[in-house]
Amino acid sequence: MTFSKTRIVVILSAALLAGGAIGGVATAYQGHMMAARNALMAARSQLLAATHNKGGHRLAALRAVDAAIHQVNIGIRIGR
Repeated sequence: MTFSKTRIVVILSAALLAGGAIGGVATAYQGHMMAARNALMAARSQLLAATHNKGGHRLAALRAVDAAIHQVNIGIRIGR
């Protein structure tokens, strides 16, 4: 079975997210922040799987989601 780049990125993102979630739970439970990050990662996966760039809006949305994930990760790190 062959995997596209997008599928590989989605699989790796999910694996990293799962590892991060497990490590985060061990230090401090931040349920809402973790749920937000999970939702953002799901949105990111959907954007990566979408075809075409939709007049630039897909790329803009992907950048916004990446920025949001970054901010949530900072919040989680500070909350520990």
